[in-house]
Amino acid sequence: MKIGVLGAGQLGRMLALAGYPLANRFTFLDTTGHPSAGIGNVMIDTDQRHLESFLANVDLVTYEFEHLPVPLVQAIEAERPVYPSSEAIRICQNRAEEKALFDRLAIPTPAYRLVDSAEGLEAAARELGTPVVAKSVTEGYDGKGQAVLRDPADAADAWRSINHPRLIVESFVDFVREVSIIAVRGREGDVAFYPMAENIHVDGILRYSLAPMPDLDEAVQQRADGYIRALLDELDYVGVLTLELFQCADGSLLANEMAPRVHNSGHWTMDGAVTSQFENHLRAIQGLPLGETRARAPTCMVNVIGREPDPAAVLAIANAHLHRYDKSERAGRKLAHINLVADSHAELLDKVRACAALVPDAPAPEFSFEGTSGES
Repeated sequence: MKIGVLGAGQLGRMLALAGYPLANRFTFLDTTGHPSAGIGNVMIDTDQRHLESFLANVDLVTYEFEHLPVPLVQAIEAERPVYPSSEAIRICQNRAEEKALFDRLAIPTPAYRLVDSAEGLEAAARELGTPVVAKSVTEGYDGKGQAVLRDPADAADAWRSINHPRLIVESFVDFVREVSIIAVRGREGDVAFYPMAENIHVDGILRYSLAPMPDLDEAVQQRADGYIRALLDELDYVGVLTLELFQCADGSLLANEMAPRVHNSGHWTMDGAVTSQFENHLRAIQGLPLGETRARAPTCMVNVIGREPDPAAVLAIANAHLHRYDKSERAGRKLAHINLVADSHAELLDKVRACAALVPDAPAPEFSFEGTSGES
């Protein structure tokens, strides 16, 4: 099948690598002028003049990032099947719409307010109680377009620094860990869930994802499965969906945000799960049976940001798998990831620390379950 991908970054690259064994062929439509997929047929279309040529080369369309013009996706939907739909993009591009959807489906979130002025931001901070985090309603990702207010008096400076006409203001959450649930839904409504992952972010950028978690209560996994299934069904979704959550001490979960695509926190599935998130996304959008999602063994993904490590040193670690994106080094840029697989969580933690020592500027990995009876 000839698959069109909106976007041409590393997620599109990994989709193609997963799709070639299925005899898929890929055409990427890059609207930024800076493609990095380095694979398949890449069409640069910054002025939307090549859409007809793109459509002539594809049977169906998916996307690797959600920051796309919704009218463009809707125009493509009129000509070819698009999975997931433009409605998923529309909602995920707007944090206010996303929170409204969570509220409608009874998916708990941190307390929040919507504001459209510095004065409104200050009032929200007083009402919610500081600290709070203020985020632009649209366009922010990887920690961009955000500010933390530790005092309501910080509102004017935060408003100027974010420089956006509407913000969402969220209470800080006293959470045990940040987690994510990834699920995939097929054309006929069949759903498969991956084990939840614990995620460690630094400065808004994901650095580590580990799955399965050794101390995760099955009831918590089932709760997350229920939340993401509600989203999948409400949106009549086809493909991989990611829901990022905060897990609190009592086991409750609060939704942070969702992503309508394959996701950084699911990269561990490439070497640690029976079927990767990328293959399952392609299976879903083509109407093929979904693959098994269970973890083969404890696995941790280590993100490589800004500068790359020595490949030989990384690959000298037993059962380490290096996935490079063929990008030039630049501060803050995602260049690669490393999947580490082990027979036990104790062994895995040793490998993660050894690997982190090799990765330039990698923060120290500290997982919530370390030192608990749940560790194995």
